[in-house]
Amino acid sequence: MSAIPTLHLPGVPPGARVVVAMSGGVDSSLAAALVVRAGYEAVGVTLQLYDHGAATGRPGTCCAGRDIRDARRVADHLAIPHYVLDFEARFRRAVIDDFVDTYLAGRTPVPCVRCNQRIKFRDLLEVARGLGAAALVTGHYVRRVEGPEGPELHVAADPRKDQSWFLFATTREQLAFCHFPLGGLTKDETRRIAAVLGLPTARKAESQDICFVPDGDHVRLVERLRPDAATPGEIVHVEEGRVLGRHGGIHRYTVGQRRGLGVATGERLYVVAIDARRHRVLVGPRRATLTRALIMEAVNWLAGPPPPERRIEARHRHNEPAVPARVEPADDGRVRVVFEAPESGVAPGQACVLYEGTRVLGGGWIAAVEPAGGKAGSAPTGGTPAVAQP
Repeated sequence: MSAIPTLHLPGVPPGARVVVAMSGGVDSSLAAALVVRAGYEAVGVTLQLYDHGAATGRPGTCCAGRDIRDARRVADHLAIPHYVLDFEARFRRAVIDDFVDTYLAGRTPVPCVRCNQRIKFRDLLEVARGLGAAALVTGHYVRRVEGPEGPELHVAADPRKDQSWFLFATTREQLAFCHFPLGGLTKDETRRIAAVLGLPTARKAESQDICFVPDGDHVRLVERLRPDAATPGEIVHVEEGRVLGRHGGIHRYTVGQRRGLGVATGERLYVVAIDARRHRVLVGPRRATLTRALIMEAVNWLAGPPPPERRIEARHRHNEPAVPARVEPADDGRVRVVFEAPESGVAPGQACVLYEGTRVLGGGWIAAVEPAGGKAGSAPTGGTPAVAQP
């Protein structure tokens, strides 16, 4: 049986008030329990982020309906105050609208990063400060390590649950205020400890990736919020310039996609790029998806930028492994990430996060890609990635 870890929050005085972000799942529930057991004055805060009526009773959601009730049940079990804040309008503007508009720009959105960046580690952090808290605690699976120059962000002990990629946009100031008690645990250990402590959510199912898409159908969500999204266009072979078929909207496609393209040519095709300006989906063989470098914008550094000669690792999707790379400064404060070996499926709109060992150095948003076999370039107006156009 897993031992119950003793929580210590560096820099937080004993008995100080600590706000815990409680989403209603087992992870944040255990985080709250550990704060209470450590003798801090815990205050639970749950954010209502979207139409909880649509999600009531549906398993696998987050921050709505049943989840709010579960968070309250845990707070009652721990005998701590619990507040529910209506952030639905903010979430719609900062996350859902961005999600929709990113698809329509021919890019692949990451709503969980936007939520962390614009809601949980900005607005919620300000709420915590307003309540007089000395720290904000969450149930994320990452590690905050005290380094010689201040707190550092490191990957979790459990690589299957590591969420560091989703937190690259956390600033140094925010990291100094935040703590992550579960970073050294596996998910199984979290559940066992939660059961030992009698938490009502110990066996609750995981939440789904996109919490605000009730049926998992992002296409329908985009078309409901932007009725003009389904603008038809051509599906074009990126190497031959040949029109292979028609599509019902670029929001139905993402770079690297292989299934459901709607064309059959006898060869295995992938989405290589999306031309939002001309409403074109460019497809080709796997070799056409290979990328030698990418350009990042809106870069956030949690450590100083490494020199170009230093070998680091880069992860361009959360479900892809980090791979050897190096970084170079680019124009307008952007950064060029050069892969040691070509990578497939690098998609504008996604995040690229840089690591040195287990430490997160920083990251940014992919603005353009440089094909391994084509001419380098920068993204034209309209969000089209830098690929050879037919």
